[in-house]
Amino acid sequence: MTRLATAPRGLATAPRGLATAPRGLAPAPRGLAPALRGLATALAALLTTVLAPAPATAQATTGTGAPADFVALSTVDPTIIQEIRYHTPHNFVGRPVDGYEQPLCILTRPAARALHRAQTKLLRRGYSLKVYDCYRPQRAVNHFVRWAQDLDDQAMKGEFYPDVDKSRLFADGYIAEKSGHSRGSTVDLTLVRLPALPTRPYVPGEPLVPCYAPKDRRFPDNSVDMGTGFDCFDPLAHTLDPRIHGRQRANRLLLKNTLESLGFVNLAEEWWHYTYRPEPYPDTYFDFPVSWKSLTKSLTKSPTKSLTTGR
Repeated sequence: MTRLATAPRGLATAPRGLATAPRGLAPAPRGLAPALRGLATALAALLTTVLAPAPATAQATTGTGAPADFVALSTVDPTIIQEIRYHTPHNFVGRPVDGYEQPLCILTRPAARALHRAQTKLLRRGYSLKVYDCYRPQRAVNHFVRWAQDLDDQAMKGEFYPDVDKSRLFADGYIAEKSGHSRGSTVDLTLVRLPALPTRPYVPGEPLVPCYAPKDRRFPDNSVDMGTGFDCFDPLAHTLDPRIHGRQRANRLLLKNTLESLGFVNLAEEWWHYTYRPEPYPDTYFDFPVSWKSLTKSLTKSPTKSLTTGR
């Protein structure tokens, strides 16, 4: 049961006067005053239990718009390349994901500004950032959960989870009911050597190559070689996996060191996953769609039970 956040002033104790007879009235008959005091004590205890402050819970949001401090990354830094994978069929689900109405990177303003500072540093060295995913609505996470529960749908296994039994995606931590992306300050990204080479869209049904295969065999991506592709469900995707060395390791460390110097924290299991700290909304999971329209509307918040936070 969700408790009220705070008790109205004065209600945490018995209403004044219940324990004694009102002024000007005859004293209560012998034996009645103790009974009234007992009643007042019981009432105070009940109100304290019901109206006591509730522990902090995660927040879910209703409505179709974003808070005012969410922005489109392109309005903060138009030079950062965007390839929003979940708007396309080239992802582990194999189809566009619920909630991605437009190929758009939305982030909290502090996270977007920090990425701009990172981009400024990297441009001087001949690199650009490329984002694959930014804010992710809760409805998209729900889509991932439904997909993971459908063990018959393994259309994209050959590329994204070639060595993982789909029945273990939850147990192994690849899929969860909540994602830090829904809080608005987490981004999946990589590096591109400039000038950026052109890319082509994935065609559903084309042959799949494991995400850990050599770069020249994997689906063409104009990013630098990080040792695996994006969203690779494999230990080789762990940022500091010792089997990743040479140029691949140097590329990961360039991304990591640049972003961490500006306030981002890496998820050790995914070389592409970074969260800006401190997060403006550390306990709130939003569900507005990924679209320009969401940035012009308002929303409301409602408390919900806290769930395990995923990637």
